Amino acid sequence: MGTNTVLSCEDLKQITGYQRPGDVARCLRDQGVQVFQGRLGPWTTIELINQAGGLTPASSNDTLEATDIL
Repeated sequence: MGTNTVLSCEDLKQITGYQRPGDVARCLRDQGVQVFQGRLGPWTTIELINQAGGLTPASSNDTLEATDIL
């Protein structure tokens, strides 16, 4: 799976343990995950889940920026 892998409503139901789409979306939003509402229910990406967890992609350059310290 790549970092931009889309997680469907069915995927999110398995991950959260909730069965109703509204409960799935609320659970993820409560955790700080950006969730989008699609025709088949809520969806998000692994990258957005990682961001909510404080994980950021490694920088491709070797220079340290001021924002990297904050």
